[in-house]
This record gives sequence, C-alpha cells and structure tokens, in this order.
Amino acid sequence: MPRWLSSSGAAGIATLLSRILGFARESAYAAFMGTGPVADAFFLAFQIPNLLRRLLGEGALSAAFIPVFKETERNQGHAAAWRVGVAFIWSILLATSVICLVLGLFLTCMVTVSNVNSQTELMFRLMRWMLPYLPMVCVAAALIGMLNARRIFFLPALGATMLNATMLGSIWFLAPRFGSSLETQIFGLALGVVVAGFLQLAFQVPSLWKEGFRFHWLDPRKEPAVHEIARRMGPSILGVAAFQISTVLCQTLAYSHGDDLVSSFNYAIRLMELPQGVVGISLATVLLPELSDLAADKKFPEFRSTLSEGLRQVFFLTLLPAIILLVLSEPIVRLLFERGEFKPHSTGQVALMLACLTPGLLAFSLNNILARAFFALGDTATPMRISLVAIGVNVVTALFSLGIYPRAGLAIANSLSGLVNCILLFYAIKRAQPKFDIFAFRPALLRMLIAALAAAVVAFAVRFSCTQWIGHSSLLPRLAEVFIPIAFAALTYGAVAFAVGLGEIRDVINALRRRHPITVP
Repeated sequence: MPRWLSSSGAAGIATLLSRILGFARESAYAAFMGTGPVADAFFLAFQIPNLLRRLLGEGALSAAFIPVFKETERNQGHAAAWRVGVAFIWSILLATSVICLVLGLFLTCMVTVSNVNSQTELMFRLMRWMLPYLPMVCVAAALIGMLNARRIFFLPALGATMLNATMLGSIWFLAPRFGSSLETQIFGLALGVVVAGFLQLAFQVPSLWKEGFRFHWLDPRKEPAVHEIARRMGPSILGVAAFQISTVLCQTLAYSHGDDLVSSFNYAIRLMELPQGVVGISLATVLLPELSDLAADKKFPEFRSTLSEGLRQVFFLTLLPAIILLVLSEPIVRLLFERGEFKPHSTGQVALMLACLTPGLLAFSLNNILARAFFALGDTATPMRISLVAIGVNVVTALFSLGIYPRAGLAIANSLSGLVNCILLFYAIKRAQPKFDIFAFRPALLRMLIAALAAAVVAFAVRFSCTQWIGHSSLLPRLAEVFIPIAFAALTYGAVAFAVGLGEIRDVINALRRRHPITVP
C-alpha cells in the first residue's frame, strides 16, 4: 500500500473539516446577503486576494518551492534547506507588500477620481480593505510549503479553518457593529478577511518551530535557490491555476450582465470545490514530494507507476461525488443555502450552475495530479502553455454564452476549459515520458464508470421517492432528501466496485487500516 495514499487521507480529512466549516460560512453568507448586488460586490472584491491565496497555497508556490527545497535538503543538508525557506519568505513578504501598495494606490484613484457606478465603487472599497490579507496569506502559504516538503500535511491543511471560523464570527459579531444597512455591514466581513489572514499565518508557526525552523533576516537576492524558485513560479502559476483563473475571469465577465450572476456562480463553485479539495488537491499535495524524490533519483519507472496510481485513485474517489452533485444539485443547494435572503429562485439558479460545473470536476482533479508531475520533472513551461490554451477556451466560450444563456453558459465554459486542459496534459505527459501507458488503466476506468452509473440510478430513484413521499418543506425532509440518496449511492458504488474487482477500493480500505489498525481477535 503506497505511503502517499495514507498521507493523502490525513490531508483529505483536514481539508474535509475545513470545507465543511466553509459550507457553514457560505450558508451564513447566503442568509446574510443572498445573491444581490452587494453580494456580487463582496465576492468579486474578495476574488483578488483569494485568487492569490489559491495560486500560492494550493498551486504555484508548492509546485515551485518543494522540488527546490527537496533538492537543497538532499544535496546540502537540513540547515541549507531552512536557509532557502527563510530567504524565500522574505522575498514573498517584500514582493506582496509592494503589490499591496500599488493596488492600494490604484484602488484609491478609482474610488476618488474615476466615474464608476455605486456598485463598482463598493467593490473597489471592499477590495482596498482586504489588501493586507495578501502578504499574510502568502507567507502562510510559504510555511505550508515547507511543512509539506517535510511530509507534514494534516495540521497545515487545517489552517484554512481559520478563514472559515473568522468569517462566521465576522457575520455574527463584526457586521452588526458596522451599521444597520447591508452596504455598511459588509465592511465587517472585509475586516474579518484581514483577521483571518493573520490567524492563518500564526497557525503554521508552532509546527515549523518544532521542526527546527527559525526566522531571521536574510537577503533573498543573495540566495541562488530563491532565484530558481522565482523562475519556476511564473510558469507554475498558470500551470496549476487554470481553474482558479478561469473562475475569476468568468465572474469578472459576468459582473456587468446581471445583479446575481457573480454570487450565484460563487455558491456553485464552492460546492464543487468540496470534493476537488478533499480528493484532487489533497492527493496532488501529497504526491508532489513523492514524485519530486523519484525524479531527483532518476527512478522513472517508479515515477510513472506512482503517477498512474495517483490518477486512478483520483478518478475513483472523485467519480462518486461528481455523480452526487449532478443528481442532487437542487436538494443540496436547497439544504445548505435556502434561508434568509437566499430565496427559492436563487436555489434554481445555483443548482443549474452546479450541475453544469460538475462534469468538469473530474478534469480539474486530474489536472492537479498531471501538472505536478511536470513540476516534479522540473518542467514548468508545458503546463503553463496548456493552461493558457484552456483559459482562452474559457474566455471565448463565456463571452459567447453571456448573450445567450449566461448562467448555464458560464459553468459550461468552465467545465469545457478543464476538459481541454486535461486532454492536452495527458498528451504532453505521454510525450515527456514515452513509456507512460495512458491506456493501461482503461479497463479499470470502464469498471469505475459501471459502478458510477449504478450509483447514479440509485441516487436518482431514492431522491425521487424522498421528494414524493416527504417533500422538502422543513429541515428534516431536506436532510433526508440529501443524505438518504447519498448513503444508498455510496453503498451501491462500493458494492459494485467490489463486485467488478476494482483494486482501488481495496487500496482505500488498506490505507484507512494503516492509519487506524483494526485488531481481529
């Protein structure tokens, strides 16, 4: 049983806890501000600092930093690796502080000089309040990268809970102190974002201190490894972030095409990100150090075998959540969000977007693994070029769809770009590693699809029965409408997987037993 699958379980559990708390946050958002113009302004304003968090915390920084950190540790020892980490933190802190200053001046000019409408002005003012979040969360991402390089995954992944818990507190305690109208109360949430950034940074320090890390001044310009990380980070940002960049572009394009498009798209994206984060990103996070070690040691047969195992596992573990989100999109949205300012018509809009986003879930999760395989090989240019193509597909499709059917079209554009990205990455990895047989696990994928089809039929039948018999007029029927079909679908998926002889389900069970041994008398 590969060690990385067991480790990814720890990261996945931490991510699951964070995402569950994130759902509580999104549900509180929905009740607090619904899907109107103020919600659109807040979500779009938060996209800039949040995009950078995602690019660094879940993508470019780890992809560029971990291979260099591991190479330094292997060739020069632990002390040299820590030195690289300290110098890199200083480079991140200085660079992001300059970015904050420039953005702050730009936003101030836009608010005071530019002739924009009141909603856009609100968005600029909120973004200006959130700017201090950038340097704190980027330094936190660097600390997480060092912990991941040391194969510590659980506690770093829990750091995101700081954001979710702080934002819940902001809704309940800060926002009411900023006035009586939603337009003023929303600044309490902006302040909460800054507090969350500080807490995310502070959360990582104790674990690193135990590992022997000590922070002190080092001039990053005098550290060659920092230059190498910076060289790799530029392409890495585009290489792993096509999904995040496409999401921001879609929301920016949609901002002027309706009062609730941005917020509706945001809620749908958050729902899709649960399985993507728990499975795709967790597996990719754990696999990167493993693949980096194998590539550094020139163990390419083992490299290809580990990559193949990772791709099969991410497909197997993502397929069931994709089916559940597709079949149960409306009941899930209704259960989580429909209260307060979030009305029934918003449920239909978000559910439609979620159903159209779900087919891209598999592609986005596979992309996380494939891109990191290139980074482990030291190739950051290939994923970057492919991501540029995928982003172009997204923008063109989104622009075309906005004039026809904006809600479904935006989501379809996002899914289509993920599929294009996935196909091109498979083609490129086959060229980079000619002995990598991308068709070797085709029989296993066929058996997975059979299990998924059976689960989809069962989920639909049970959901239809629940809706007919008990409806969804109160909380308990809504819970039943979601969780009873999920339970039957999961049991069906597992049973059929066992029946058709899928080894992936046995690997998952073995990984759970490895972390929590079961003694049989």
